[in-house]
Amino acid sequence: MKSFNTSAVCIPEKHYMVDLSERVKEIKKMVDAGKYFTINRARQYGKTTTLNALSGYLMPEYLVLNLSFAAIGAAGFETEEEFVRAFIRQIKRRIRSGFIIPGDIKEQFEDYMARKVDKAKLDEMFDTLLDWCDESDRKIVLIIDEVDSATNNQVFLDFLAQLRDNYINRDTMGIKTFQSVIFAGVTDIKHLKSKIREESDAKQNSPWNIAADFDIDMSLSEAGIRGMLDEYEGDHHTGMDTAEIAKLIHDYTSGYPFLVSRICELIDTRISQSMSLNEAWTARGMDEAVKLILSEKNTLFESLTKNLNNYPDLKASIRSILMEGTRLTWNVDQEDISMMQMYGLIKNDHNVVRVANRIFETKLYNLFLSEEELKSNVFAREGDLAKNQFIMDGKLNLRLILERFIVTYTDICGQLVDRFKEKDGRELFLLYLKPIINGTGNYYIEAQTRDMTRTDVIVDYLGQQYIIELKIWRGERYNTEGEKQIQEYFDYWHLDTGYMLSFNFNKNKEQGVKRVEICDKVLFEGTL
Repeated sequence: MKSFNTSAVCIPEKHYMVDLSERVKEIKKMVDAGKYFTINRARQYGKTTTLNALSGYLMPEYLVLNLSFAAIGAAGFETEEEFVRAFIRQIKRRIRSGFIIPGDIKEQFEDYMARKVDKAKLDEMFDTLLDWCDESDRKIVLIIDEVDSATNNQVFLDFLAQLRDNYINRDTMGIKTFQSVIFAGVTDIKHLKSKIREESDAKQNSPWNIAADFDIDMSLSEAGIRGMLDEYEGDHHTGMDTAEIAKLIHDYTSGYPFLVSRICELIDTRISQSMSLNEAWTARGMDEAVKLILSEKNTLFESLTKNLNNYPDLKASIRSILMEGTRLTWNVDQEDISMMQMYGLIKNDHNVVRVANRIFETKLYNLFLSEEELKSNVFAREGDLAKNQFIMDGKLNLRLILERFIVTYTDICGQLVDRFKEKDGRELFLLYLKPIINGTGNYYIEAQTRDMTRTDVIVDYLGQQYIIELKIWRGERYNTEGEKQIQEYFDYWHLDTGYMLSFNFNKNKEQGVKRVEICDKVLFEGTL
């Protein structure tokens, strides 16, 4: 029986996975055209799985030399000679697994490895590689995975320069060399420059500037996720609505491969232990899986926070985007933006910087709120102390939460002042709410309504969804328009009851929570 997999490469015969056939067909077009390129995507974005599928797809037509730099240690990049030996060892491992190369080429490699003095350099090895390309009855495609460990080494830049020269000679002199060269890793080596040599000798351009742009979408589509779930459903007969669950998964992950597989893995192996398999593959089981993934410490989240801390200016910008609704214009020439896109943290959404997916957003909200708690945890403590009052028959009493938050805010902060910013109230309300739902429910911020004047907080609690609109009071007319908007929002979410929290600067305001009926909908509106 197949399983979901979140470690190492996914194998179609062993694991439930999204069909990659269309993706590898698109990549093969680049190979057929003789392109050299880099597949640079964030960690755990399905690069190795894609390369594995691509190798199998290319095999009937091409000879595919599929290597990985993961096993080459730092010593292998210290000198040309050590790199040549390490590179040939990679080829010999392929030979042990059944890869066949011409006898004379193998003998030359053996000679390079056996030398005690006058060890082989890069140009010698490339002469042998060119001989191999010339002798081969099939064009050779070179694939190298895990190139990140090599990018800080001068010998790797020299290796790229040799590939570049042969690529140019192929087109200008008709020399036979690799049909295509594909690197895979997090780092985009197309723009890599030498910063290892003395500054006076530094290269101005990357030797990989011959590489074609790789614009193929590596995220998993909603339709692809549904196809994977259909296969699972065919084996397990859970009765799930695969279209609905695929949409929920995509809404949370935006198709980030690791997150998609991890949610499915958690539902299959852990959520199904606390409820039936049929119930696990529902919206409620999905909520439980999201709760688990947000609470775990995995390498993806560790990489995310590490990279964020390496770019404090962008961290501050992302905090402003999430907590204040600030719009940051996309600028690919801005180094922090370019780097964080490379690491998979952000995306270009209609020329505006957005966090890559809802799970990352919530993880970052939790991080920023935790930092606020370290400064002052008054609101979090108040919410934690009162949380038992807000749960009735397994449901949240959001009206009571609003009422108690208003009282808490008034007691602690006093009257609002003109310098009050909506983000202050947003942070404080989330600090108050988080311990109440923590361990049982999830929350996220609706991206489409997040701005300087309005924020919609969506709470999922034991299969029930609650919407709370946070807004600054702009007058009665504005408020009436807001009530009309929330009616439309009710229709979008298929809900009959919603909640609004207004931050009002008017000294004559009436604090508290009132019930407002809007057609057949009910709005509990809190004012402070």
